[in-house]
Amino acid sequence: MFKPKHKEPEVKLFDSHCHLDFPVFDRDRETILTNLHKVGIEGVLIPGVTQDKWRHLRQLAALRPDVHVALGLHPMFLKEHRKQHLHDLELAVTVNNLSAIGEIGLDYYEKEADRKTQISLFKAQVEIAKSAKLPVILHVRKSHEDILLYLQTMHFEHGGIVHAFNGSLEQARRYRDLGFKFGFGGAITYPRAVKLRALAAELPLSDIVLETDAPDMKPYNYNKDHNTPLNIFHNFNSLVELREEPAQEIAQATTRNSKQILGIK
Repeated sequence: MFKPKHKEPEVKLFDSHCHLDFPVFDRDRETILTNLHKVGIEGVLIPGVTQDKWRHLRQLAALRPDVHVALGLHPMFLKEHRKQHLHDLELAVTVNNLSAIGEIGLDYYEKEADRKTQISLFKAQVEIAKSAKLPVILHVRKSHEDILLYLQTMHFEHGGIVHAFNGSLEQARRYRDLGFKFGFGGAITYPRAVKLRALAAELPLSDIVLETDAPDMKPYNYNKDHNTPLNIFHNFNSLVELREEPAQEIAQATTRNSKQILGIK
């Protein structure tokens, strides 16, 4: 297990984006969850990506107060989504204590991506979040301008987190005006990620949340099969190296930012 560099009791982190419900964690999920508090992780947010995973997410959250969930229909899983799933999401927000709607968004990375269907699905979920007064967890690849346009024209005012943010400072300002925080994960640990590391250094600390995106987005020089929330300390240490604030202040701020935007007391 990775041992955090900063062991002060006051250093408590929050993983604002991980997928502990994925099957790759079936063998070690309970061990990871048991070790969260031992290593200084106050909690995690697990966003849903397909309707068939929502039940498992709700079960995890019901059993552990440090597990928080969002439900959503991810743009990269279009073939698995059905119109009925939007109705299921509308029902879910009325009967479950959700922290957010997500992971939702637009992914234009593949040239053959069905943008029309993605946009329709995204807008429908934003409307559900708007009605429920919940923040959203955004997946954005090569689509920041469209995402910003739709959020603005739909008058969405409940903010959220831009997962794995890699936009410009100007785009960050526009997201900030809409109440969003920016997730930084394993990518900032890579020395060659010059633009991203500059963003992490330049954005106001009040804008930043930490994440792992486990099992994906492994930190630099981490050679095991899949990433885990316990590796958030790799990302934290890189953020500390990039910024001028003391480590304790960065830990407190990023954890506070996550809890604030997700409505976690």
